[in-house]
Amino acid sequence: MILARPITKINARVRVLIGVALACVSVQIFAVEVADDRGRSIVLDTPARRVVALAPHLTEVLFHIGSGGHLVGVMDHSDFPAAAQRLPRIGRHSRLNIEAILALKPDLIVGWQSGNPAGDIALLETLGLPVFVSEPRTLADIGTLMRRLGILVGKPELARQRADDFARGVKDLAVRYAGRSRLRVFYQVWDEPLYTLNREHIISELISDCGGVNIFADTAALSPVVSLEAVIARDPEVIVGGTSADTLPGWVERWQDWPSVTAVRLGQVHAINADHIGRMGPRLLDGMRALCHAIDQARSAV
Repeated sequence: MILARPITKINARVRVLIGVALACVSVQIFAVEVADDRGRSIVLDTPARRVVALAPHLTEVLFHIGSGGHLVGVMDHSDFPAAAQRLPRIGRHSRLNIEAILALKPDLIVGWQSGNPAGDIALLETLGLPVFVSEPRTLADIGTLMRRLGILVGKPELARQRADDFARGVKDLAVRYAGRSRLRVFYQVWDEPLYTLNREHIISELISDCGGVNIFADTAALSPVVSLEAVIARDPEVIVGGTSADTLPGWVERWQDWPSVTAVRLGQVHAINADHIGRMGPRLLDGMRALCHAIDQARSAV
């Protein structure tokens, strides 16, 4: 009986200390903070469980890192993977449906700086919603995006693994084609008028890693309009563009009217999946493989 009272007091104190310690550990485990591409800190008390993605490539990234089940709203044209097609639509690139977003009660919105209306993003933040704004411009940025989003949605390990796999795939391709002859490449975004891309665009990085040279890398605009005469003068050995159809796009056929262009004469006008080469997500690696293959085919013909 003499010992009973102090033991009870000690146990009570221990229980309090354990409770405090567990509370501290809980905060350390579940509170997350990540800086977005604007340099702003996004702080969540717990990893996000209701996420809205404001671009198709962001939807793809979130599914890729194992968080597709947390998505409650996506943008128009978010068609990959198939499960994304069943999610509610909350707008298009020119306008977000703010009311629809609010109705979904998201605890995280993932936006695209150059692809979403700045006023709509600002309004969402004014309404108190956490918005992570991304602007991936390079291959390395895609891995960084995966890792950051992995932290915000509570999937850091899987996201890190997926990012490492992506980086490894890019490096393997770059090493494979590094020593091969460098060919002149014209990348066609659109045909009427002719749009292409300069060195600042990620596709120019892909061309370089595949052992090609972007013939319009030196233009000032990111996506300049160029004349047919300018393309002919720079005489590409490979012409590549995107397509969203299973059939050969009309622009490939139209190039046959200009056999003086080396790429046309050698039959090296290629169309590759536009969603692979044009979205800043994990399938860009598939687009890079297709681009490298097209340039390598031309090497055999030159």
